[in-house]
Amino acid sequence: MSQVIVTPSSASAVATVQAPAATSAVVPSRAASAARLAGLDGLRTIAIAAVVIFHLNPAWLPGGFLGVDIFFVVSGFLITTLLVREQARTGTVDFAGFWGRRARRLLPALLLCLPLSIVLAQLVQTDLLVGIGREVLGALTFSYNWVQIAAGADYFASTTPQLFTNLWSLAVEEQFYLGWPLTTWLLLRHVPSVRARIAVPLTLGAASALWMGVHFDPDLGATRVYYGTDTHVVGLMLGAALAFWFAGPGRATLAGPRWAAIRRPGTLAAGAVLAGLMWWLDESRSFTFRGGLALATLATVVLVASAVSGGRFSQALDLPATRWVGERSYGIYLWHWPVILIVNADNPSVPGAPGFLWSRAWCVVVTLALADLSYRFVESPIRRLGWRGAWSRLGTVTIGRGTSVQRGVAAAAAAAVLATLAIVATAPAQTSTQRLIEAQEKAATRTPSTAASPRIVLDAGFTMPKGSQIDAYGDSMMVGSVPALRYYFPGIRIDAKSNRRWSAGLAAIMASGHDIRRGVILSFGTNAGVDETDLRAILNRLGPKRMVVLVNIHLNMARTARDNATLARVAGDYANVIVADWNGALARATGALQPDGIHPSMTGQHVYAATIRQAFADLSERHTGKAVKLKKLPIP
Repeated sequence: MSQVIVTPSSASAVATVQAPAATSAVVPSRAASAARLAGLDGLRTIAIAAVVIFHLNPAWLPGGFLGVDIFFVVSGFLITTLLVREQARTGTVDFAGFWGRRARRLLPALLLCLPLSIVLAQLVQTDLLVGIGREVLGALTFSYNWVQIAAGADYFASTTPQLFTNLWSLAVEEQFYLGWPLTTWLLLRHVPSVRARIAVPLTLGAASALWMGVHFDPDLGATRVYYGTDTHVVGLMLGAALAFWFAGPGRATLAGPRWAAIRRPGTLAAGAVLAGLMWWLDESRSFTFRGGLALATLATVVLVASAVSGGRFSQALDLPATRWVGERSYGIYLWHWPVILIVNADNPSVPGAPGFLWSRAWCVVVTLALADLSYRFVESPIRRLGWRGAWSRLGTVTIGRGTSVQRGVAAAAAAAVLATLAIVATAPAQTSTQRLIEAQEKAATRTPSTAASPRIVLDAGFTMPKGSQIDAYGDSMMVGSVPALRYYFPGIRIDAKSNRRWSAGLAAIMASGHDIRRGVILSFGTNAGVDETDLRAILNRLGPKRMVVLVNIHLNMARTARDNATLARVAGDYANVIVADWNGALARATGALQPDGIHPSMTGQHVYAATIRQAFADLSERHTGKAVKLKKLPIP
């Protein structure tokens, strides 16, 4: 999951009616006037906090990715409000000026974040650069979501984290910015009825939400419908519909007695719904994509309407701290994900480990510092003064040294571009984890039984099994641990392949027929969670005489705790089954994972095998009443 993301990329929480900006000269910092919409920075703060918490550790806020949809609503509302007001003031929409302002808002921070993140990733962990050329192409063309869909990427899979995964939502917003101004202009010119104008984005939003629900396939994953512009614009569209109501003649409705009567209970109810969804929804629930995101969007629309209506809620959202974060939310969004990946690679830590909270706090500190520096010295100057104006201003920063400052910045920028191009050109095609798994997968293939195979003995009781009495079935976690499993259990038979689910485990058990030894290891669930039906079918097939060890999972995903709870609960229903707590063992180990943070390292595969061996010993003692003495094996 992870990976779960959206971008707070709309101009600022100030809806101003800007005069058409000259793109070839200094852009005036004094726009033509309009009132600031108080409260929207506070909503951005809530959104970015939810997204960052989700990415720091999904277990802390399983539905934190809904912060993306808050951003979508705010962006749709603000952009449409600007367009409606500009049309009312000037009689038209300056498309070139609009797109120029969007470029000045989005590109400076993006062009800073991309090369610096890539250079840091090269220095810390090159695995983060797999597929980086495709990512940069998608980022610079604002087509990241479609490029990743075409490549078969999985947003919610934390097994292969990508450096710029968060940019998918920036692409969705940019595509909205390209097409929606013309649509808005046509509606304002040719559809006089406010209600009819509102009906257009409402219909498009409802169609998008319905399209998401229809095309969501739990077996294929949610990335296509989550990334797709066609399936995920409900927030942008409902925000636009609210803007037609707010910025047009209907604005009086937001100050009228009817809205005043329902605003407070409506705000409380919407806030409760959104908070509940963030706590309960996660990427593994079908409801998330079949109504959950749409419901979160509707709740956000109510909160936006309340925020721009004034009153205590708006004041609470407009505190200095929330305004500070909200103004920098775009930079925070851009930087937080690369920072988390780079910090994780430099200082690996898993939930429950002693240093985990400190590493998460460090990620937040670094992200806020980078976002603030970007906002002060890159984003704000270019947004206020334009590209040429900011460059001219840079030349006058230090009296007598303006030219040298400009040359230094130009040289640094050129060096960053050249370094980025070189890194992209030489980026690895596979991660070190992928290479290891592919190398070991052949060794994890079970040899078919022959007539000479020894007879399977199931009446040996529950004494500690030897390696020659154990069969193992699993996914890439087991593939990555083949050498250690053979070291701890000489003679073990292993049947493991990457990307396996519990359904594949059931198929493998069925294909083995009666040729299954008395000790069985089952290690699935990394790829698609724990399917209780398939799990119970496997255990029933194995019967009560075999000793069965279920290896629980470790993932930086919200479903991990629920999946492991399912394994423990099912194991409790079978006297011959026990859980090997691989997830818990990692919290007590150091350096046990590959750079992807999921698969076992050289040290980790021995932790994996030792945890399984201890589980067999505990199961044996449970039934025989005799403690099993295990000899500590040194890592070779």
